Amino acid sequence: MDRIPSAAVAATGLVGGYAVARWTKKRQLGGVVLAAAGAAAARQWRTRAGGPAAGALTAAYVAAFAGSHPLAKKVGAWPSVFGVAGAVALASWAVADRRSQG
Repeated sequence: MDRIPSAAVAATGLVGGYAVARWTKKRQLGGVVLAAAGAAAARQWRTRAGGPAAGALTAAYVAAFAGSHPLAKKVGAWPSVFGVAGAVALASWAVADRRSQG
């Protein structure tokens, strides 16, 4: 898992969680995907960038999930999910992944 950038793990959790919930019609199952990816990303963030950065990125991940709901009312569900996933991925790369490369 450590070879996969945390940006990809986080974005996959947001997109995958929504996709699973939508296609299975089981929101709880989507939540499991969201939580599992979030936990994996948080572990990577802590390892790569330290506790405070991991806390901030975890808060961003949760805020992205929550913020995607009202945003979806304005732009649609998939554009909202992809938008917030992209924002979290960019933040994750900038704070954690970029430092671990090289």
